[in-house]
Amino acid sequence: MPTRQQTEALYEIYRKHRTVTTDSRNVPEGALFFALRGPSFDGNAFAADALAAGASLAVVDDPAALPAGLEPERAAAAGYFLTDNVLETLQALAALHRTRLGIPVLAVTGTNGKTTTKELLTAVLSRKFKVSATQGNLNNHIGVPLTLLSMPDDTRFGIVEMGASTQGEIARLCRIARPDYGIVTNVGKAHLEGFGDEEGVKAAKGELYDWLAETGGLAFIRKDDGTLAEMAARRPALRTVWYEASAADGLKSRLAGSYNRFNIAAAAAAGRHFGVPEKEIHAAIRDYVPSINRSQIIRTSSNIVIADCYNANPSSMRAALEWFGKLSACDLDRTKSEKIVFLGDMLELGRWSAAEHRSILDTVLGMDFKRAVLIGREFCHAVSEADIPKDDMKMSLMTFPDTDVALFYLRDRLAFLKNKVILLKGSRGIALERIIRYL
Repeated sequence: MPTRQQTEALYEIYRKHRTVTTDSRNVPEGALFFALRGPSFDGNAFAADALAAGASLAVVDDPAALPAGLEPERAAAAGYFLTDNVLETLQALAALHRTRLGIPVLAVTGTNGKTTTKELLTAVLSRKFKVSATQGNLNNHIGVPLTLLSMPDDTRFGIVEMGASTQGEIARLCRIARPDYGIVTNVGKAHLEGFGDEEGVKAAKGELYDWLAETGGLAFIRKDDGTLAEMAARRPALRTVWYEASAADGLKSRLAGSYNRFNIAAAAAAGRHFGVPEKEIHAAIRDYVPSINRSQIIRTSSNIVIADCYNANPSSMRAALEWFGKLSACDLDRTKSEKIVFLGDMLELGRWSAAEHRSILDTVLGMDFKRAVLIGREFCHAVSEADIPKDDMKMSLMTFPDTDVALFYLRDRLAFLKNKVILLKGSRGIALERIIRYL
């Protein structure tokens, strides 16, 4: 961890340039380059390249990254900032900037819906404040600092998404972003490989409540979610604003899926708390256009595709199937009468993976879809283990070990994919979005 004096010195340099990058291939003129390390890369090796590309400073933690013969104490004169740990230095710089901004910050975490909720919150609160928020899903130990450092001085409200796959990560992100407000969208089965079980997920997401309780912050909690209500009750010092899913009543949106009602309700509740006029809340929700395959309705020349394939876990998969199962195809287009599902494997479930995929398979088999296409080795294994008698099949069930194999087969056999309503749902690693162009 850098000393306070080192962080202050670096902050003065940052104040002059205000651009940070961790990619030596993308260096805006004058940017500060942070030479991060990873399992298969070491940014120190590219520090000289970043400076040659226009960086004003390269933050490194390996003396070997300095030009040959340059003494460490003269590193600054050559455009280098030598520290013990680049990642910790990035985080310390971001924490200092957050403190200097002196603005309210709202943190969003949860198993499902955190990015959509963050986007809706940004749309709503921007009707009253100059808001800076997490771009995309830069929500981890690197993304959160980058989010904070991207906030200009005229920001009046910050919204920070926080993701986690192991215990302690949310607590660490809170120490960097120091949120005043927080929303946990829900708690379900995700990243079980890292959390251990659902209680582990609950404890991890509850780290945001712990921070707010310790610092006098305030949590927006949906009281008709028993898990969240119980988590709040365990923390009597936690200040709360309670709301219900009915906070979304009357609000029109372009988001597909009834499960998005909870995300809309959270944004509406926060907007009302912070004094956003009701008509502006309605307009913000109505005008928000989903993107990057999150509850996105895409009308192709042949079909209607509901792309919800940026991420998936057992709880979000069941919610999507439940909603899609109740949906009438003609609700979206009177010319469409048949529904098809494309489901991809749910990743990072560890020892629960086989059981959870078999459970989802059983759910699908109990529904009235004409066709189901399952992609991924876990779903293939679930189907083979189920040993379903063909005479009992109510739908056409197709399985593929990965998306490449599915595309190889489907590209020449798309006659059955005409005038359909199609749900795509799967983990990001399965890359179901590659199929959309063929639908």
